[in-house]
Amino acid sequence: MAKGDDIQGRLVRLGVRVMDLCDDLPVTNAGKHIAGQLLRSGTSAAPNYAEARGAESRNDFVHKLGVALKELNETAIWLEMLHIRGMLADDRVTAVHQECSELCRIIAVSRRTARERTKK
Repeated sequence: MAKGDDIQGRLVRLGVRVMDLCDDLPVTNAGKHIAGQLLRSGTSAAPNYAEARGAESRNDFVHKLGVALKELNETAIWLEMLHIRGMLADDRVTAVHQECSELCRIIAVSRRTARERTKK
C-alpha cells in the first residue's frame, strides 16, 4: 500500500456516504439546496487529495492539501446544519460528521508538516 492510500480510501468512502445522505434528503427547497452544496463539497475532498499526491512540488502539495481541507471544512458545516435541522436521522449525520472532522484534523496536520518542511 502506497503512502496516503489509507487517507485516500477514507476520503472516497466519505464522499460515498455524503452521496447517500444527499439522496435521502427531503425534496424541499432547503433539502435540495443543502443536497447540492453538500454533494459538491463532500465529494471533492478525495479528488483534491489525489491531486495533492501527484503534486509537482512541495508548495503545490501544500496548496492542494489546503483545497482538500477547505472542502472538508465546508462539508462539516453542511453536516452540522443537517444535524441541527433534523433533516435525517441523527446517528447517520453524526457518524459522517465525525469521520469528516477526523479527516480534517489529519489533513491539517499533514499540511502543517509539509509547510514546515518547505521552510527548512
